Amino acid sequence: MKQMMKQLGMQMETLEDVKRVVIETEKGDYVFDEAEVVATIMQGTTTYQINGEARFEPAAVEIPEEDVKLVMVQTNASAEAAKEALTATNGDIAEAIMRLSGA
Repeated sequence: MKQMMKQLGMQMETLEDVKRVVIETEKGDYVFDEAEVVATIMQGTTTYQINGEARFEPAAVEIPEEDVKLVMVQTNASAEAAKEALTATNGDIAEAIMRLSGA
């Protein structure tokens, strides 16, 4: 097998001491803890194969300052309380206002 790979100009190497692999996306990150990573080099191109269990970590919701101000004005809440409510409601302004208004 190794001889055939060598004839094809193909090399495989297991990367040592890999602690974590993270694939970042717009919606969140795929995290592989204790992954096994194999690099395959063929015709000048390196391909990586990741073996292991992935967990998905959703991206943190970014709360625009304008949304915080709007919730503050509508509820007379502090900036901290408005931002907390928006974070808890994944940025839903109406729901944050209702939450702070006690509705």
